[in-house]
Amino acid sequence: MVEKINYEMISESSKKHINEFRILNFFEKSYGTHHYKSNGYSEYSKIENLDENDKMIKKEKERETWSGESDFFLSALAYAVGLGAVWRFPYLCYKNGGGVFLIPYLIFLITIGFPLVFLELSVGQFTSNGPLTCWRMTPFFRGIGLSMNIANSYLCIYYNVILAYAVYFLYYTLKSVTGNLPWETCKLEWSSPNCLDEHNTLNISRINCTNEFLKCKNGICYQKLSFSNETLNCSSSGLISVGVWKSAFPSQDFWDKIILEKSSSIDETGHLVWQLVIALFISWLCVYFMVLNGIKVSGKLVYFTSIFPYFVLLILGIRGWTLPGAYEGIKYFIYPDLSRLKDYTVWTDAAVQLFFTLSVAYGGLIALSSYNTFHTNIMRDAIMVTISNCLTSIFAGFVVFAFIGYLSFKTGQSINDVIQAGQGLAYVVYPFAVTTINGSVFWAFLFFFMMLVLGLDTMMASVETLVTSILDGFPFLKENSLRRKITVTFICFILFIGGLIFCFQSGTYWIEIFDTFSGNWAILLIACLECISVSWFYE
Repeated sequence: MVEKINYEMISESSKKHINEFRILNFFEKSYGTHHYKSNGYSEYSKIENLDENDKMIKKEKERETWSGESDFFLSALAYAVGLGAVWRFPYLCYKNGGGVFLIPYLIFLITIGFPLVFLELSVGQFTSNGPLTCWRMTPFFRGIGLSMNIANSYLCIYYNVILAYAVYFLYYTLKSVTGNLPWETCKLEWSSPNCLDEHNTLNISRINCTNEFLKCKNGICYQKLSFSNETLNCSSSGLISVGVWKSAFPSQDFWDKIILEKSSSIDETGHLVWQLVIALFISWLCVYFMVLNGIKVSGKLVYFTSIFPYFVLLILGIRGWTLPGAYEGIKYFIYPDLSRLKDYTVWTDAAVQLFFTLSVAYGGLIALSSYNTFHTNIMRDAIMVTISNCLTSIFAGFVVFAFIGYLSFKTGQSINDVIQAGQGLAYVVYPFAVTTINGSVFWAFLFFFMMLVLGLDTMMASVETLVTSILDGFPFLKENSLRRKITVTFICFILFIGGLIFCFQSGTYWIEIFDTFSGNWAILLIACLECISVSWFYE
């Protein structure tokens, strides 16, 4: 008897190939392999006494497919090589001691990254289903698909806010077409007392803040005792400044006080920053129109969006590598402090970053490969996507740390102390970087446009993943294009509303929480269950 397979989860093209293998299997068992080899396919294709289940043909609309293999490869590349490489990878390197972070990252890339990329591409292509329904092949683990979509939804909610920051910066850049960028120099109306720009506009001088003084996080050194010999702290009123021990940069102050209007802690929610709300709406509008008409349109957009960022990074890199102090920054990035390998957070951050940049366990790779034809060479694509992602992350690190080295040179501070480590590091270092290049307004526009493009690549695939899952779960929604468009509209609107929490003055703290917990151990667990389900339970 020929093995039965659940036909509800398999596309028409896949059914055809599966039936071919079944018939081959039937003849091997009945007559030996020599029979069909000597008589040809036409002999055994006429068999009529197969199980009724094998003759069943489910009437369903043929699934949309990519126009060409390059459409799929560039879409997968653009999805994996997103802001994670340019925005998240450098700040995690900076947080975890530079070069030492590369050791666990590269180990996990070879032992975990590539196998999981290949696994997800295989599952999507074989089943021709999105992440919600493809796990019907192992019914006990169907919850994996739901978990992927939940994690992906969290990602979509906060990830598009990062794009909104780029849109907001673009607005200020376009306003500066005839002048200088607003974060090029320190401005009294928004800069910190310890702000230091290229021209030292505020005429600050750094001092060695010894124990006899009060050393505060704002970079200013105060007198430790009051007139009544009472010991003061950094929150005391009437503090008397004696100098600056750590300088800030105009791009840092502009980021904190103009773009974010950042509150002092997550407990202070503050008000909605309406400029960010408008920027978030614009970024969601871009995603909406890119996803609205399906992969036939989005598959062509990636020819530009996946290649353009490398051009901008190269220009910034060439400038950064020629600045004084760049060598020290790159040295910090390359040479590891091996003692940090004892810290388990370095290993967990490296694993989570690998999953984030390769976008495994989020369902996107499954959704994209589900539109492949049955015989697409996904082994080749998995290798190229994995290697390209790794090289892009490392290349972005060389660019960022060159400018961090320059900042260290300008201020005389160590690499560890020169700037705040956090999710906004890219929006501090890169904006500063463009101010060092002639024609800074033009290069600022290219950079923020690049950030927008990088984010849109990932967002386009992430939203497409949710759309694919819903359409596969409720097939009546794909009976005509209008129903699909209504589905896309509903998804984008709900995710936009969810993202408003990040537009408050405390929004940046919430992004840190979502970024840390929504894509941390949960993603590692999903990936682990993926491997177990396919390796041990799939028949």
